[in-house]
Amino acid sequence: MIRRTLLATLATALLAVVGCSKSEAPGGTGPGAPPPAPAGPVKLTGAGATFPYPLYSKWMDEYRKLKPGVQINYQSIGSGGGIRQVIAGTVDFGATDAPMNDEEAKKAPHKLFHLPMTLGAVAVVYNVAELKAPLKLTPDVLVDIYLGKITKWNDARLKALNEGAALPAADIRVVSRSDGSGTTAVFTDYLGTVSPEWKEKVGVGKSVKWPVGLSAKGNEGVSGSVSTTPGSIGYAELAYALQTGLSMAALKSVVGEFVTPSIEAVTAAAEGVELPDSLHVSIVNSAAPKAYPISSYTYLLVYEDMPDAAKAQALSEFLWWAIHDGQKLSGTLHYAPLPAKAIGKIEARLKELKSGGKSLLGSP
Repeated sequence: MIRRTLLATLATALLAVVGCSKSEAPGGTGPGAPPPAPAGPVKLTGAGATFPYPLYSKWMDEYRKLKPGVQINYQSIGSGGGIRQVIAGTVDFGATDAPMNDEEAKKAPHKLFHLPMTLGAVAVVYNVAELKAPLKLTPDVLVDIYLGKITKWNDARLKALNEGAALPAADIRVVSRSDGSGTTAVFTDYLGTVSPEWKEKVGVGKSVKWPVGLSAKGNEGVSGSVSTTPGSIGYAELAYALQTGLSMAALKSVVGEFVTPSIEAVTAAAEGVELPDSLHVSIVNSAAPKAYPISSYTYLLVYEDMPDAAKAQALSEFLWWAIHDGQKLSGTLHYAPLPAKAIGKIEARLKELKSGGKSLLGSP
């Protein structure tokens, strides 16, 4: 019931967004380009991260209006599932918040590109009715809550950070993800970055063995659990936290500022870290002023050379649209648009996409 209610709320918000103007992708009509897509519908399927699901859903709805002959279906099953399905070839593209590791990359039958699509924040959400101002947390306190060392809301360390707040003498109920999750990878990347103890005892990745607490599936599952469990704390992508009206903690950054998640704070984190040629990078714990500490790129996984020419052409043109006109939809859905300096690198990578060895996108 919680999942259905949250998805219905997200769908309502998505439909309220005003569509953007049409933008054409490079046509791919030059020498050596594959034949144009047939007049009939081209059906593309993708699966993976729940983190960007609200934005991807909106993109696909808007793109269908521009290109009625292209039907794109995306299933938000978690980053781990998206990686497995694209490797298995059961989907045309995967989606993940965490880059594939070396072992995963070796399992892919052909070369997969990581393509950054947008940026978001992993919010630390909580359900403590007595708190009227945002909960303040330092990295060490957040780590110790998830390690099970801090178990009460009125713990002395929490009281020292939140002077004057009405912290109850209640148990802290920790909520985490049960599925293989890019959101978990980003969250644990942050915990491992700020705490050698966390990195050694628990580790970093899409799935970890949580020391304490309850688990729920998907961003919507964690958001729903926190919203219905008094005294709970969890982590969820910013869009889900806002749609469920959850309180979000202010985290102490590297430069000593307490920052709550926002588009501006995510943008600051991204601008403080150079995107390398691999097109994937961690931006957690950025030292840039005003940066939110748990920010992240999220990626689509696409094969460099795709066997079906019609699908390949349709997908490459959709991706070109997404990194240009699609970015105009990001802010309304609480995602940060790609930095301008990153878009140029992604454009160059998109022009490397092929079908049967033939280039798909010519010069714009």
